[in-house]
Amino acid sequence: MTAQIHVPSLISRAGAVSALTLAAVGGSMLAPGAASEAHAATTVHAGKALKVAASKRGAPYRYGAAGPSRFDCSGLTLYSYKKAGKKLPRTAQQQYNKSKHVSRTSRQRGDLVFFHSGGSVYHVGIYAGSGKIWHSPKSGSVVRLEKIWSKRVWYGRVR
Repeated sequence: MTAQIHVPSLISRAGAVSALTLAAVGGSMLAPGAASEAHAATTVHAGKALKVAASKRGAPYRYGAAGPSRFDCSGLTLYSYKKAGKKLPRTAQQQYNKSKHVSRTSRQRGDLVFFHSGGSVYHVGIYAGSGKIWHSPKSGSVVRLEKIWSKRVWYGRVR
């Protein structure tokens, strides 16, 4: 049985060899500028997590709570990503340590936003775009959308 490989005429001879080689070893080849499958999956999970967090608007803060009706900051991010199919550690610091660190200019909706003092992370939220996050801020408050109020933040992408 012979496998047929379709190689578009726009691919150069060297590109065709690469495509054939990849096909022979079970790999895949992406066109220039195409998103990788891993990146596309990450974007889908981030979008779902963002929607879950937004759906919890008004849920009361409770220290140590991770849903479904009460949350602390890392409990909200943990719950949101769990519902989106991704596993995160429990605390904000652990979530920072596990995430792929990205720059402010590379941040995307659904990335985690970590507030820090020195080298320690003390708060986390989910980036909603336009300089805002969904988060569960403090005792006596509720899950809400709020403008990022500090320049002392780091960004992390859930893998």
